[in-house]
Amino acid sequence: MKKTYNVLILGASYGSLLGVKLALAGHSVKLVCLPAEAELINQEGAIVRMPVKGREGLVQIDSRKAPGKLSACGTAGVNPADYDLVALAMQEPQYRSAGVRELLEAVARSQVPCMSIMNMPPLPYLKRIPGLDADACRNAYTDATVWDSFDPKRMTLCSPDPQAFRPPEEKVNVLQVRLPTNFKAARFDSEAHTQMLRDLEADIDAVRFDTGSGLTELPVKLRVHDSIFVPMAKWAMLIAGNYRCIQKDSMRSIQEAVHGDLEASRAVYNWVVALCVALGAQESDMVPFEKYAAAANGLASPSSAARALFGGAPNIERVDRLVQSIAAAKGMRSEVLDEVVALVDARLELNRGKKAA
Repeated sequence: MKKTYNVLILGASYGSLLGVKLALAGHSVKLVCLPAEAELINQEGAIVRMPVKGREGLVQIDSRKAPGKLSACGTAGVNPADYDLVALAMQEPQYRSAGVRELLEAVARSQVPCMSIMNMPPLPYLKRIPGLDADACRNAYTDATVWDSFDPKRMTLCSPDPQAFRPPEEKVNVLQVRLPTNFKAARFDSEAHTQMLRDLEADIDAVRFDTGSGLTELPVKLRVHDSIFVPMAKWAMLIAGNYRCIQKDSMRSIQEAVHGDLEASRAVYNWVVALCVALGAQESDMVPFEKYAAAANGLASPSSAARALFGGAPNIERVDRLVQSIAAAKGMRSEVLDEVVALVDARLELNRGKKAA
């Protein structure tokens, strides 16, 4: 008989995609989110819409119809020790906010294994990379102290490769998948904790969803890798695409950022890949530029980082600054990345000045 896991997910945007996949596989999921979001999810379910190969339009999944259980709550009264796995699905700056910070500290103290699906790897994960000085990267984080209580052996990273967004005309319990690729997780230090991820991977693989016209296999799987470098393949994509959406006075789509000057994009992408290889990754852990460029052709909107910046956010995830810092320690430098970091710094300074005024 298969084991049912209890999973706590902090964050209900990307979190609801992973949560719905786990609920379809028969597991029990609790999403931590804002009170209004929690109330809506508990009343009307988490709704995920995704394209499925060979089918017209989008398939809609309602968590209330899943064999597992998905519910939502605020940060208060959550005991992480009640769960088998905690997934971190909020943006990195959110972890220092009141309520979330205390819950994150409770997660660290509980010693429950923790899987991040943030673009920004938590500091404890960086400590699992041999020869990398994680403490030298602290200034890339909004508040590095929120990570200090974690045991690196109980932290893993899962690359959030699927592209998803909340349609602005819909309620906040609706998530639409634009690019239905897989979540790619690195193993935990512990074999037992890694086995849990492999169980979840197999259970998600086994799901066949009734679309009303027959059972079908759904995209967006969980893939568990022995290499701790596999989730870092996302770094090259973020630097070549997401952060290059940010220009001095405006933003552009990921498609335009990548394909506007394909050779410049290829050069910075391969530079980040070379950095990951210098840290110990294999070329096979990375995604070839051609495959990424083909996927970027379908990304007609600016990245979430660019939208947040031009929406006035005083903080965003700084994978750009993190990669710059790690590269500097290896004696590597990219003028393109330096320009990106300067643009983001300038826009954040502007946003903070407006907020203080």
